[in-house]
Amino acid sequence: MEYKDYYKILGVPKNASADEIKKAYRKLALKYHPDRNPGDKEAEEKFKEINEAYQVLSDPEKRAKYDRFSESYRHWQSTGGQAPFNWENWTQGAPGGVRVEFRDLDDLLGGIGGFSDFFRNLFGGFGGVGGVDFGDVAYATGGAGTAQGRRRTERRRPPAYEQPIAISLAEAYHGSTRHIAVNGRRLEVKIPPGARTGTRIRLPEAVPLPDGTKADLYLVVEVMPDPRFEVKGHDLHTEVTVDLYTAVLGGEVKVPTPAGDVILTVKPGTQPGQIYRLRGRGMPYLKNPDKHGDLYVHIKVALPKKLTPRERELFEELARLHRGK
Repeated sequence: MEYKDYYKILGVPKNASADEIKKAYRKLALKYHPDRNPGDKEAEEKFKEINEAYQVLSDPEKRAKYDRFSESYRHWQSTGGQAPFNWENWTQGAPGGVRVEFRDLDDLLGGIGGFSDFFRNLFGGFGGVGGVDFGDVAYATGGAGTAQGRRRTERRRPPAYEQPIAISLAEAYHGSTRHIAVNGRRLEVKIPPGARTGTRIRLPEAVPLPDGTKADLYLVVEVMPDPRFEVKGHDLHTEVTVDLYTAVLGGEVKVPTPAGDVILTVKPGTQPGQIYRLRGRGMPYLKNPDKHGDLYVHIKVALPKKLTPRERELFEELARLHRGK
C-alpha cells in the first residue's frame, strides 16, 4: 500500500503551525478546485489528495496519530521492510470505540470524500471523518452524580458519521443544493445561505450499519477560498484598483460583490490603501439570511509607468504649482 506523505502533499514542513497548514491548503485548494478546472480529472484527483491531507493535518488528534504512524512506518522501512507491515496496530483496538468497516466508502457516499486506501486503513475504523464512533455517555439526570446514578443513566450514544463537503463562496452566500448517493439512495442536501467553514448539516439516519441500525450523517462544510474576497466573520474584504486620475479627481469604479457588481463613487483625493465600507454587502447570517455583514473595499492606486512628452510636461507644471504653494 502506498504511503501518503501529507506534509509533502501540502508543501509544508513537519513542524508547520496550524495557520501555515491552513494557508497552504487554501492556496492549493483554490488552484485545483473542480469549479476552476471543469472536466480536468487530474486536477480533481489532486484536489481530493489535498483535501485528504488537510483533513488529517488540521485535526490535532489525527495529526498526532499520523506522526506516530509515520515514525513507525519509517522504522519498518529502515529495517528493509522484509516482514509485512502490521496495520492492525493502527486500525484496531481504539480505546472506547468499536470498529465499523465501510468497504466501499465512495459508493456509499457518492464519491464525496474520495479518500485513499491509506487514509481508510489509518482512520477509517473509528471516530471523526471516515469512521463511526460508538461511545458511552452518562446523561445528567436525577442521581447521575453518584456511581449508581451514572450506571443507571449510562447508555449508548447514537452513532454518527462525518464527511467533509467543499463549497464555493458563492454557494455559501446564496445557498445551494447537492445530491449524494448513500447506499443506493439519492439524497438531496440543502446548503443554507450563510453556511461557513465548520457548519454541520445533519442527515438523520442516512447511513445503514452492519448491525441493522442507522447512523446520522453530518456533512461538515469547508468554504473554499475565493480569489476576489477574504472572509472575516460575516464581513468581506476585497481590493479594487483605480487609476491616478480617478484617485485625485474622484470618479466611479466597478466593485465585485457575491450578488453582482456594484458601482462605487470614489471621492476626490482618495489615498492608496483607503477603505470604503459597503453596508449589507457581506455574507448572510446563517440563522437570519436577510441580515448581512459588510463589504470593505481596499483601494489600490495604479501609477502610470510611461508618460508622453506632453504628459510629462503637464506633470512637471503641476509639480511646480504644488511646490510653489
